[in-house]
Amino acid sequence: MNEKQRLLSLDVFRGLTIAAMMLVNNPGDWSNVYAPLLHADWHGCTPTDLVFPFFLFIVGVSIALALSKRVERGDAKSLLVRKILIRTLIIFVIGIFLSGFPFFNFSQIRIPGVLQRIALVYGATATLFVYTSWRTLLYTGVGLLLSYWGMMYLIPVPGGYPPNLEPTTNLGAWLDNTLLHGHLWSQSKVWDPEGILSTLPAIVTAIIGALAGLWMKNTKEPYQMLVGWFGVGAILVFLGLLWDLGFPINKKIWTSSYVLYTGGIALLMLAVVYWIVDVLQYKWWTKPFVVYGTNALIIFVLSGIIGQTRLLH
Repeated sequence: MNEKQRLLSLDVFRGLTIAAMMLVNNPGDWSNVYAPLLHADWHGCTPTDLVFPFFLFIVGVSIALALSKRVERGDAKSLLVRKILIRTLIIFVIGIFLSGFPFFNFSQIRIPGVLQRIALVYGATATLFVYTSWRTLLYTGVGLLLSYWGMMYLIPVPGGYPPNLEPTTNLGAWLDNTLLHGHLWSQSKVWDPEGILSTLPAIVTAIIGALAGLWMKNTKEPYQMLVGWFGVGAILVFLGLLWDLGFPINKKIWTSSYVLYTGGIALLMLAVVYWIVDVLQYKWWTKPFVVYGTNALIIFVLSGIIGQTRLLH
């Protein structure tokens, strides 16, 4: 299986994800929205809650495929990291631009956001990929999930609150409000669904993707690749549901159980797309999604600008 064929499945999956992201961000009429196009109120997971982790998972797969050859041929790591940091900064600045468009009131502009989180997750995961092995990536991911769980459950929240997972009084909300007061999600004002602390477990979503990308790169037989993806995906879903019993699945604070659950589903979805597109060779339907997938950032930005402009009328 050559590299071009393998990348087609990833572009299709990315295109499907960006199309879904546009749909849930711009459902047409916010007063009449189909339930699957809404996020869970707090704990729980709807189809809409799968979209963002799918995209971060794809970021991780892309990191593995894009950087593996450069690392293997001995490109200067300092040069690779400089390019990573420049790209991180560009994506972050575009995210700030979308947050401010069209009035750019910098005294209240939202600093966290979807593109900002993508930028930070990309920067952290790509840098780890350049400097570490797949084992270190795995151990780092496990460590981040366990550390986040411990912080949310063991550290008392300043202000007299015990450790908790409530929207406005959990440790992540306190950190967001302390460091970014006045620059948070307009619907909450005191916490942010793309906040500072919850970016740590979000990095693990991309690490899962990077490990999946390494499996793709190093596995020659398509069915061996599929068995690996399906097997690990099913295990991650099971572990996420199991952890949900003690650390509920929750997108807004990106809980560790949510990372495993959605990462597992992403692996299963990538396996299905790969099987249909690259193994069975059913490609007649893929063109629109390949276009979306290969122009994901441009399409997302234009969608955001159009959506913000529509709200002005």
